[in-house]
Amino acid sequence: MAEQGRKTVPSSRGLMTSNSQLVCTGLWRWLQNPGLERFDFSCIGDEWLFRGTILTLAGNVATEAKYEIACDRSFRTKRASISILDSSGERSLKIEARNGRWLENGRENPAVNGAIDIDLGWSPSTNTLPIKRLKLEIGQSSGEFVAAWVRFPELTLQPLPQEYLRLADHQYRYSSRSGAFIANLLVDDNDLVLDYEAFWSRVKSNK
Repeated sequence: MAEQGRKTVPSSRGLMTSNSQLVCTGLWRWLQNPGLERFDFSCIGDEWLFRGTILTLAGNVATEAKYEIACDRSFRTKRASISILDSSGERSLKIEARNGRWLENGRENPAVNGAIDIDLGWSPSTNTLPIKRLKLEIGQSSGEFVAAWVRFPELTLQPLPQEYLRLADHQYRYSSRSGAFIANLLVDDNDLVLDYEAFWSRVKSNK
């Protein structure tokens, strides 16, 4: 269940800051595979911060993934830190976006240069970024654009053409690869996913 409020939370450096505000936290349940994700969405200074911990099975191997994404006030991706822990050990991916250039563990990845949004293959959290950034009217389409897509569990960064169509106040149609994949999204008042058709669902309280 999402918990909303204005609270002081640790910054990305683990320090308490007076201008840190927790917007929302909750759980997503995977629908196609065993898995849960705890996420939180915060405002820290002049940045929006998305963090999550994912527990799932990848190829029948118990796997933990963690991420932290920082965006500017317009929800343009600035940087991300992603890690995977499984039976083979731990590996990580550090991403920086600088004026349209994307750096992957310090090396430029020209395949995704020009992208604005990061997109995590294992989480619905990053659907919020273009929804917030684009501010579509009902019935309006974003047109196709390219996101910097992180493939899991490989932790590789590659281009993914995608498009959003706003169907209603809290409903969007997401498509990628020119319509090869299509899913309807239901979001809350913070534009965080409540239901991602056939893939994720927000866990609700039993009360």
